[in-house]
Amino acid sequence: MEIPPVNTRRSLQPLSWLYGIGVNFRNILFNKNILKKRSFPIPVICVGNLTVGGTGKTPHIEYLIRLLAPRYRVAVLSRGYKRRSRGFRIVETTSQVTEVGDEPLQLKRKFPDTMVVVDSNRVKAIEKLLSIEKEERPEVILLDDGFQHRYVQPSLSILLVDSNRPVFEDKLLPAGSLREPLRGKDRASMVIVTKCNPDMQPIDFRIYTNGLNLFAYQDLFFTSLQYGVARPLFPELQQENYILDDLRKKHVFLVTGIASPQPLADKLEHKTYNLYTRFFPDHHTFTKEDVDEVRELVASVDVDDDEKIILTTEKDAMRLRALPFLDEEIKKILYYVPIRVAFVEEQDKELFNQKILAHVRNHQTNSRLPER
Repeated sequence: MEIPPVNTRRSLQPLSWLYGIGVNFRNILFNKNILKKRSFPIPVICVGNLTVGGTGKTPHIEYLIRLLAPRYRVAVLSRGYKRRSRGFRIVETTSQVTEVGDEPLQLKRKFPDTMVVVDSNRVKAIEKLLSIEKEERPEVILLDDGFQHRYVQPSLSILLVDSNRPVFEDKLLPAGSLREPLRGKDRASMVIVTKCNPDMQPIDFRIYTNGLNLFAYQDLFFTSLQYGVARPLFPELQQENYILDDLRKKHVFLVTGIASPQPLADKLEHKTYNLYTRFFPDHHTFTKEDVDEVRELVASVDVDDDEKIILTTEKDAMRLRALPFLDEEIKKILYYVPIRVAFVEEQDKELFNQKILAHVRNHQTNSRLPER
């Protein structure tokens, strides 16, 4: 297997050098404790990445919720990207996407018993969570996209790396997509290579293992994406679900506003003979003009309406559902595809679960010991 090519912009390399100077200086200040990091008396598990763009943080957060929530009170802390509100806010199932952001709302509606909060100031947010009455206070905090938010010292950091854009072949912003130099990976306790081919061969594992060149204290795992049954975004108008194999003869219109839509597009290309795509930027706020454009694309295909289906992602569904200008014709054929992560090797799943549960258990035991 060849390493996927990473497109970089050489003309912007001088700006990347300047950016790197700033990022390195900031990291030095944290490493020398000039800029202060706060640790907390409960497990804080950070899930983040080194790059801009999607590496699969939300499905991995969901995996951790499924693992931990049956045993502990879990809270998810996110900054709530692109929300219009400010400060600390508790996400409710009835919250609006403009108030809390699409990913936090998705998590809350999927796991209504899990506390989800948004705040750009993670330290103050954790302090507020720890001020809650003991019987309701979270026992574990999942810090969403907090790898570069170094004011919080997590008890464990999980770094996600997209297999389709190897970080060891990438460049710093703006020439590439790295938020910080590759050596930032050394802060991670675990590294997960995401969006892998489920049929990876031993040579494939070696390529990423050698490229990442991790320390002995760091665990390396590989996960892939599993696509679920396509579900209607407006079940009050349409209740039929579709497994992806049912789409073979349908005309499928894939509409997304996420950072990495290509894996889903590649999956659908193997499921249908007729795929049409319209990709918008990550966290895109859909406008009436966007919907009109999609409507025109759908209308341009001269087949019966029952042979057409619009597919989107679960994250996009949060924003699309809130649009007041979607007409019934679009709503009836609008579906979303949920995803889950799966470990490429079954023994890795067991090892990962054991390490996460042991970390939380041991951290909680240590936090109850009397101070000396």
